[in-house]
Amino acid sequence: MSSTPTFSLVGIGPIINRWKYFVAGAVGLAAIVSIIVALLLPNVYRSTAVFIPTNPQTTDPDRLVDGGKLELGGRAEDLDRAISIGESQTVAELVIKKFNLYKHYKAGPPGDDATDNFVLSEFSGNLSIVHNERDAIELTFTDKDKNLAAQIANTLVHVIDSVNQQLTLENRRHLLDLYRQRYEYLSTSYERSRRELVGARRKYGIFGLEMQGRYMVKQLIETEAALRKAEASGGDVAGLRRSLRGLTRADGGNLINLESYVAGTDSLAMFTTRVADLQGRLIAARSAYETAELSIKGRISSVYLVQKAYPATKKFKPVRSLIVLGSMLLTFALAVVFIALLELYRHNNRPSALRPA
Repeated sequence: MSSTPTFSLVGIGPIINRWKYFVAGAVGLAAIVSIIVALLLPNVYRSTAVFIPTNPQTTDPDRLVDGGKLELGGRAEDLDRAISIGESQTVAELVIKKFNLYKHYKAGPPGDDATDNFVLSEFSGNLSIVHNERDAIELTFTDKDKNLAAQIANTLVHVIDSVNQQLTLENRRHLLDLYRQRYEYLSTSYERSRRELVGARRKYGIFGLEMQGRYMVKQLIETEAALRKAEASGGDVAGLRRSLRGLTRADGGNLINLESYVAGTDSLAMFTTRVADLQGRLIAARSAYETAELSIKGRISSVYLVQKAYPATKKFKPVRSLIVLGSMLLTFALAVVFIALLELYRHNNRPSALRPA
C-alpha cells in the first residue's frame, strides 16, 4: 500500500542539498542580472519645500487699514485649500508647460490624449503634498535631475501662493474701488463746503469769529464812549454817530459790522464745523485708499515659506543593495519551490514497485 509523501521544513534540507548547484546557480545568476539592472537604473532625487499657508482674508485692505496682521496659523481650511490648489490639473499643466516636461519625460509633442495623460500621470506620480504633524505643508518633487526637482518644487510653492492670492483679489479690487469712491465723494463734499464757507465769510464780513468779535466789542465801547463825551462837550457828535451806525448796522457802510456778524455767526460756525469734519474724514479716506492700493500692488504673499527646496545631495532611489538582495532572496525562494514540486512530481510518477512502502 502506497502513501502520499509529506514535506516539512526539515525535509526541505536534503532536497536543497541534492539541488544545491542548481539553487546556487539560479541565485548567482539572479545576483548578476540584478546588479546589472540596478547599475542601469538612473538615480532619482527628491527635493522638499516646507511652507505654512496663511488666511487670504488677512491681506485684505480693510484689515490692513484697521491694523490687521498677517496670520501664520495653519488653519485646516487654509491647509486643505493649499493642497487642493497644488494637486489641481491647472497647476500641473502650468508647470509642465513652463519646464517643457513633455521633452523631459520623452513623451513626444503635446496635443495627443495618450501623451498628455502620460505626462500628467508621470508628473502626479513624482509630486507629493502632505500636511505634516506641525500644521505645515511639505511639498516634495522627485526627478532624475536634482536641480530640476528643486526648481519645480519652488515653482509649485509660488504658483500655490499666486492662486491663493487670486481667490481674494477680486474682492480686494472691489474694496479698493469703494475706498476710491469714498475718497472722491469726500473730496467733492469738502471742496463744496469750503467754497460755501468762503462765500459766507465774504457775505457776512466775518473772517475770524473770536478775534473779530473782540475787535468789534472794543470798537463799539470806544466809539460809544467817545460819542457820550462829544454830546457832553459839544464835539463831533454827527461823525461819531455815523461811526457807531457803521459798526452796528449792515447798511452803515462798514464791511465788518455787528448786524452782519450776529446774522452770520451761526452759519459760519456750522460751515466751519462741517469743513473741519470733512477735512478730517478726507485725510483718513486718502490714507485708507493709499494703504489699500499699496497692499494690492505689493502682492502680499499668502504663504510663509519655512524651507526652500534645494537640490538633493544624495539620491532618493534606487537602493541598489536592496534590489540585489531582494532579487537573490526571491530567486532562492522560487528555486526551492520549484525543486520541491519537481521532487513531488518525480515521486508520484515512479513505478509502484520502486515507491517506498
